[in-house]
Amino acid sequence: MSLNKNNCCIYFLIFLNFSIYAQEKKKDSTKLEKLDEVVVTGQYNPQSIKKSVYNVRVINKEQIQQIAAVNVADLLNFNLNLNIIPNGETGRSRVSFFGLDARYFNILIDNIPIVSDNGVGSNIDLTQINLDDIERIEIVEGSMAVQYGSDAMSGVLNIITKKSSDHKWRINTTIQEETVSDEYEWFDKGRHIQGLTISHNFNEKWYASAGITRNDFAGFFNNRQGRDYIETDGLRGYEWLPKEQLTTNALVNYKINNHQFFYKFEYYNETINFYNATVRTNVNTQTSTINPSATDRIYTTNRLFNHLNGNGVFNSGIRYNVSLSYQEQKRNLNEFNYFILTQERTAEIDETNQSSKVFFSKGTLSNLFRGERFNAQAGYEFTYQEGFDREAAGETNLNPKRRNIRDIATFTSAEIRLNEKLKLRPGIRILHNSQFDFKSVYELTARQLFNRGYELRVNIGTSYRVPDFTELYYYFVDANHDVRGNENLNPEEGLTAFLSLKKKSWLNDGKLKLENNLKFTYIDLRDRIELATVSTLPLQFKYININKYNFLGLTSNNSIKYRNWNASLGATLFGISRTLENQVNANDKHLFQFQLNSSLSYRIPKWNTMLSMVLNYNGEEQNYRVTGNDDNGNSTFSIETIDAYAWMDASLRQSFLNNSLEATLGARNLLDVTRVDSDFLSSNGAHSSNANSRLLGYGRSFYLKLLYKLNF
Repeated sequence: MSLNKNNCCIYFLIFLNFSIYAQEKKKDSTKLEKLDEVVVTGQYNPQSIKKSVYNVRVINKEQIQQIAAVNVADLLNFNLNLNIIPNGETGRSRVSFFGLDARYFNILIDNIPIVSDNGVGSNIDLTQINLDDIERIEIVEGSMAVQYGSDAMSGVLNIITKKSSDHKWRINTTIQEETVSDEYEWFDKGRHIQGLTISHNFNEKWYASAGITRNDFAGFFNNRQGRDYIETDGLRGYEWLPKEQLTTNALVNYKINNHQFFYKFEYYNETINFYNATVRTNVNTQTSTINPSATDRIYTTNRLFNHLNGNGVFNSGIRYNVSLSYQEQKRNLNEFNYFILTQERTAEIDETNQSSKVFFSKGTLSNLFRGERFNAQAGYEFTYQEGFDREAAGETNLNPKRRNIRDIATFTSAEIRLNEKLKLRPGIRILHNSQFDFKSVYELTARQLFNRGYELRVNIGTSYRVPDFTELYYYFVDANHDVRGNENLNPEEGLTAFLSLKKKSWLNDGKLKLENNLKFTYIDLRDRIELATVSTLPLQFKYININKYNFLGLTSNNSIKYRNWNASLGATLFGISRTLENQVNANDKHLFQFQLNSSLSYRIPKWNTMLSMVLNYNGEEQNYRVTGNDDNGNSTFSIETIDAYAWMDASLRQSFLNNSLEATLGARNLLDVTRVDSDFLSSNGAHSSNANSRLLGYGRSFYLKLLYKLNF
């Protein structure tokens, strides 16, 4: 991206905010402000967004229903600085937040980090998190390392589940049918979702709920020919793997006076089918027949989630919150030789490839001082993870090596209200990892309220992240791959700074509401861990520490509400720089990318109808890539360019039978994106052919969701 383009983007971001600010009339008053949504993530006490020192975004149930999102990956496609990275070959989707990968973004359910293949809370497959029976999602931008640990360097996403109901009985049933591009059949093609949730208020103290959701994704063929194809032209199988997910959950909640206790259980099962494109003909010369076969695999993931929580307020005013969680996840591999014509299996291997058992406990005491000017919180966090990853570590023996990691942390913070408008929150976390020494991280967050609805928030924090299992022990070497971990990696350390200026305005006697937010982001990491090319001939990859990683970003979010209209427009410009001091040809200049986000919705009260459209534009992306060696044997680098693309969804939601029946008709990926091309500059300055591409989606798809609500 050229300098002129960068300047234009910066001017555009500033114009988005201040052109709207200028329209405000003097008679505008915050007296017209309605109560903000209440948030809990990172707070001492539940409070409104305006009172929070953190910059919090809330995605409510209405927004989730509007796009018929089934899992977190469906939902987050249209959030600035938050990119979904799908992988059709594995069926997984990861997240990138403020240019940092999923290892720096903590995903929680009711403040409990979720177990993943190689960690706890981070690097989560977003397609595995079901959105059934949730109340809202809170996204906190900025360093949360004091309260949530090193994996929360860029922020946290907290899924808040329902724990009460306004009705004695609540029964929700859901059916959703989707095409996958232009592929659809009742069973064998498309996406088929069914769900049932039942909840009951026994009395004022006891509440219980249970639910089950089935998500059957039949895969995306594109030009591939599926399981029963016998030709040897490489077209067997699917471009996007089929998978079936089953999620069941149950919750029991007990309230008495100012105390609440709940237990939540969830069981998740996922089956992914891999059909090998390489077909063996198996010619029988005596009978002049063939019996084609292929080496196929079935991956099965099972996850158990248990969470016991007690929270409340003592008579002294001190608030407590204690959680105990036990989670277990296993990924099994069933590999076999599949004879396509006879559907027989031989040479079956059935083994557990990955296993994780995690015990997690966290407790906090808040309101340690009852003064209006000063408050404090203290807490602890303990994580014990035990398991193995046979595939990642390259282990083929029957008894793979189990490893365990223990993390113990204590943290404390204070909220200092210097006056009615200025609040400071300093904090410190002392942590110990079983493989590394004690370390401290610090954080200072401040919120300043100004006249006429201006809100300024600043978050500055240090960070410390130890290498995870994959980065330390990964080993995958065969005839086509050479990817290795590194047991000599150093922990990462860094500094993050987030600044947000928000403005709320009410015009035309409160009928028109404007909200503008201008944000600046700075992230600086030392010893950043990345997978790098360490040799081009033969091609080898290894996890290494790079000397420095730097992220600069400027973001503008703007929304307008007028009567039944709701619109938003946002944009971000960010640049990433990597420093490799041991590489003489490396370039550490910032490479910039531009993103644009917009939405428009209109409600027709007379018909109980909601129309909406969302658009996300991702500009051209650039990265440095090793392309060879110079005369002295040093690695040479060229710029790899990934083309820009846009993603658009639209929907119509209609309620019937006094809101008991709700139908949502919509389209995903209206611009029909499947892959985006990438190329890189060779040493002579010319672009190579577009031999590489990134798989992003499976094309334009349509869906119909029916939700029936029975409340009494």
